[in-house]
Amino acid sequence: MSRVLAYHDMIRGMLLHSKPTVSRLGEPKTKGILMSFAKTLALTALLTLPVAAEAKPPLRDVKEIDNELYYIAIANEISDYCPSISGRRLKAIGVMWGLKSKANNLGYSDTEIRAYVESDAEKDRMRAKGKAFLAQQGVTYDNPNSFCTLGRAEIERNSAIGVYLRAN
Repeated sequence: MSRVLAYHDMIRGMLLHSKPTVSRLGEPKTKGILMSFAKTLALTALLTLPVAAEAKPPLRDVKEIDNELYYIAIANEISDYCPSISGRRLKAIGVMWGLKSKANNLGYSDTEIRAYVESDAEKDRMRAKGKAFLAQQGVTYDNPNSFCTLGRAEIERNSAIGVYLRAN
């Protein structure tokens, strides 16, 4: 408390001992420490304002987050359709918590993150992207063994998808 009072007294002393002068327009102005103090306060206020001018891209455009969720989704699909491969769900959950933290550090609120993850449009986009990838790899839903073939290849390569899979 005594520090606050000392600081208050110091500022009061600066204000009382500043020299009044006349501006070019003939109006009184304060010169010296008071002006420096006012400039410092103004600069501090500007520096501490939220950065609203820097618009964040949608989370779907933040590749290090969107791609990782995509890899987890593909691994989950493989583990759902191939009985001889299981998903490393605890690893995926840990990575997803890390992605949430990364998104928070990039300035996204929990509400923005939840809206992205729960968005039907984003789910549809991810589903379409996943179906295109699976089709490109020769995987069909009519042939569950095709999921196993892809899953084993991803595990063997230790790919971004394979790290979320385990052969039973």
